[in-house]
Amino acid sequence: MDVGMKLLEQVECIARDAGAAIMVVYARDFAVQEKADSSPLTEADEAAHHLIVARLAQLQPSLPILSEEAVGEFKGHTGMGSYWLVDPLDGTKEFVKRNGEFTVNIALIENGCPVLGVVYAPVLDVAYLAARGVGAFKVEADGKRVAIHVSTHAEGSTWRVVGSRSHAGDSLPALLQRLGAHELISMGSSLKFCLVAEGSADVYPRLGLTSLWDTAAAQCVVEQAGGKVIQLCGEPISYANPSVTLNPFFVVHGKSAVDWSDLVVAAA
Repeated sequence: MDVGMKLLEQVECIARDAGAAIMVVYARDFAVQEKADSSPLTEADEAAHHLIVARLAQLQPSLPILSEEAVGEFKGHTGMGSYWLVDPLDGTKEFVKRNGEFTVNIALIENGCPVLGVVYAPVLDVAYLAARGVGAFKVEADGKRVAIHVSTHAEGSTWRVVGSRSHAGDSLPALLQRLGAHELISMGSSLKFCLVAEGSADVYPRLGLTSLWDTAAAQCVVEQAGGKVIQLCGEPISYANPSVTLNPFFVVHGKSAVDWSDLVVAAA
């Protein structure tokens, strides 16, 4: 598929429309179900899923779609390793808490790498967009689009660390102790990646379980903004084998002299 600004804007439009469907549910009372893995599910997740799948299917060429809400329907990627990877509502716990920190995530995967990503936060009305060869952008609620870049951490300055609001993990305190002077920013959903991508945070260590659809779109944003998303072995997260949906532990970071692999392994 031709990855460019036109496709990026089409996917942004789909994500925004899914966000609008989510907000219809958010504005009223809703029931919360529990999935097999004990994670919450609402009708907003399902409404966004159906809208996104239907709209992505209209794009050409038509590609397989792996959505969190229909994993069993995914038949595998194309021979070129291409498929759409979707989290219709990332941060359902934040949705249920009504704190606004949830997103719509849509990514295009080619040969194991996210080459296009859209992260849209409906309550904030803010979108993060990226595509290979195009760059990374933030679209504010007023419609203003600006290019974003990760920050460079100055040696000796306080680290700005973003952590999960609902899934902090047991190893994070040990890592923070080894890191030294820091401030911790709590945030839900894939917005944590986006804070690093826009330079508002230096690092996001994730020493807990996530799934492919939680990370792909935001990983593209970080990478196109000049940052990295690495496993503890130092390699980027790969999406080449979507039959394995759980990610390894990882670190999202901007530019610094720190060897994050060594630091995290020592603290874990």
